[in-house]
Amino acid sequence: MRTPRTAAVLLAALALAVAGCSSSGGKGSEEKAEGGTGGGKPATTERLKIAMVTHSGEGDTFWDIVQRGAKDAAAKDNVEFLYAANKEGKEQAQLVQTYIDQKVDGIVVTLAKPEALKDVVAKAVAAGIPVVTINSGGQFSQEVGALSHIGQDESVAGEAVGEELNKRGKKKAVCVIHEQGNVSLEERCAGVKKTFGGTVENLNVDGTNMPASTSSIEAKLQSGKDIDAVVTLGAPFAAASVQAKQNAGSEAEIDTFDLNAEVVKRLKAKEVGFAVDQQPYLQGYLAVDELWLNKTNGNVIGGGKPVLTGPALVTEKDVPALEKLTADGTR
Repeated sequence: MRTPRTAAVLLAALALAVAGCSSSGGKGSEEKAEGGTGGGKPATTERLKIAMVTHSGEGDTFWDIVQRGAKDAAAKDNVEFLYAANKEGKEQAQLVQTYIDQKVDGIVVTLAKPEALKDVVAKAVAAGIPVVTINSGGQFSQEVGALSHIGQDESVAGEAVGEELNKRGKKKAVCVIHEQGNVSLEERCAGVKKTFGGTVENLNVDGTNMPASTSSIEAKLQSGKDIDAVVTLGAPFAAASVQAKQNAGSEAEIDTFDLNAEVVKRLKAKEVGFAVDQQPYLQGYLAVDELWLNKTNGNVIGGGKPVLTGPALVTEKDVPALEKLTADGTR
């Protein structure tokens, strides 16, 4: 089920993706131009090097989808794509510094822990390396000098979840935060609290230890028999919550942010009520494409304003359209 508000967002993002794939870019258009049928000036033949540094923890399938989008755009644009990640802000900043030292042509970075990243990102910009932020910390993007931010508005996404819980008649929810200190995860839960008519309690778990996370959720459900909704903030934790619910003998509905093949499978089985899709493939694709376009044609997607890729709420009704895409790793 896609809400009217998110439909417009997704249409806008799709239009941007089409623009990024226009006849003025990529290796295919170079060949067309060389053949004399493409029109306009040929795309650059220079091979650029673009790096992405995220806050991903081990085993988080969300970032596999982001990388898939980035790699597809890199292949189209004749770009060498580099990737590194660390869930700790200090280590993530060191990775960014490594790519500054390598004098890459552009950097894509997440700002889940902006205080740890803002100085090094500003340093990249000062060194003449354009930066695009994605996914997390969009409100800090302009401050650090990035070209733009690509992702969903986390507060708006959380508010959409709170509204959906109201429609489903829920009264007491647990919002599971799998990475303490991540500003985007905190914004999601705050958004849920803002619009939800019931009560919301945050539960911090160790997202790098799935058995421990499952146990923590199970314990919360056992101690709170009146909990009727569990909201997880990442796709892998939906399955953990389904298991925790079964172990605890709870009747709570499991809902989640983000999609993967497992979530779609559980939507189909009605083990998950709904999911919030922020289109991670599009985040990776547009970020690389923007840096290539900026380097070769001086473009800035969105005019420097945030480019929204979500949120959209999906349910079991959307499964037929999503099964193949999630299996292919693009949704």
